[in-house]
Amino acid sequence: MGWRWLGLPYQILVVGYNEDSCTEVARSLAYEVGAEVARRGCVLLTGGLGGVMAAASKGAHENGGITVSILPQKETSWANPYSTVKIATGLSHMRNMVNVWSADGVIVVGGGAGTLIEVAAAYLEEKPVVALVGSGGVADELAGKYIDERRKMLIHGAGSPREAVDLVIKLISRG
Repeated sequence: MGWRWLGLPYQILVVGYNEDSCTEVARSLAYEVGAEVARRGCVLLTGGLGGVMAAASKGAHENGGITVSILPQKETSWANPYSTVKIATGLSHMRNMVNVWSADGVIVVGGGAGTLIEVAAAYLEEKPVVALVGSGGVADELAGKYIDERRKMLIHGAGSPREAVDLVIKLISRG
């Protein structure tokens, strides 16, 4: 974070359900998270595909935000239509590490096994993680908990999209 003195915006990664398992509740909450990220002048990072990723990207896009899609495929054509910047990695699930390394903080909306990988990577990298309670899946399971006995980073819980974004920004700014 040595470049923060330049006043560059925080990069917030939103992770969660893919298109196949995304609920309407999670989709709606993800849209609001993306909108809040944009309203705060932060950059939204996602895995660039459907479900929570597309919903958050749409929310940010429709509120004037910048969206960065870090894709598992080798072609940018896989990106959701709300992607401002498309990064094709060809890394499949390994791109989850690129997502986390590129982020200053993470917000979890629902999610399954792939989301759990990203949360675990953020935990190991000691990146702030906020889980949106009520969105289902991994978010509800991990909110208010540590992943393991090392207790490196608490997975914070938030009750609304606005609270989640406020909290992750607060945690990032603490360093």
